[in-house]
Amino acid sequence: MTAAPMLPERHEWTVDDVGDLPEDLPYELINGRLIVPSPALLHQDLCVELLLALRANCPKEFQVGIDLSMRVDHRNEPRPDVVAVARGNADRSPLPGEDAVLAVEVVPHDWNFGDLWDKAIVYACAGVQTYWVVDPTHERITLTEYALGAHRVYEETSHTSGLFVTERPWKVSVDLPALTARRNDLLAGEDG
Repeated sequence: MTAAPMLPERHEWTVDDVGDLPEDLPYELINGRLIVPSPALLHQDLCVELLLALRANCPKEFQVGIDLSMRVDHRNEPRPDVVAVARGNADRSPLPGEDAVLAVEVVPHDWNFGDLWDKAIVYACAGVQTYWVVDPTHERITLTEYALGAHRVYEETSHTSGLFVTERPWKVSVDLPALTARRNDLLAGEDG
């Protein structure tokens, strides 16, 4: 078993500071706050399913990935659970925020509303046109879609636990009832 790295204490972090972190340490930087996520298997499984749904009709001028750092400014380097970016970024890390057209966050089991709110503001400031929040913490998985409106503020355009279909950033459909059934199957073994 590997010991957790000792991180330097700072009240505020910048993108320059994260250069001192171990290269293999996944992190997010949100408003100068360092976050070291530790996602559960269910969370990652949903991310892969969303990636596959997005890839199904992905135009050749875009690429889709999971858990990739995205540089926004000196205090913000979020890691969307799933991100769609302009082609030409396959070997770049972090991704340039201005190249992202969709950021997706899957609500973790230990979620904090403030984290999602802060990330929405960061993505909006970066100009990410579409933002999805997928919430598996309810009886049925829900997806809320937001589109960037006037003054770089997100406006809710859709909220469903059924079949989600959109044209943003391209034609995509996500079968949320099927994802709910998959989640329930994955969790069924946990009860016994």
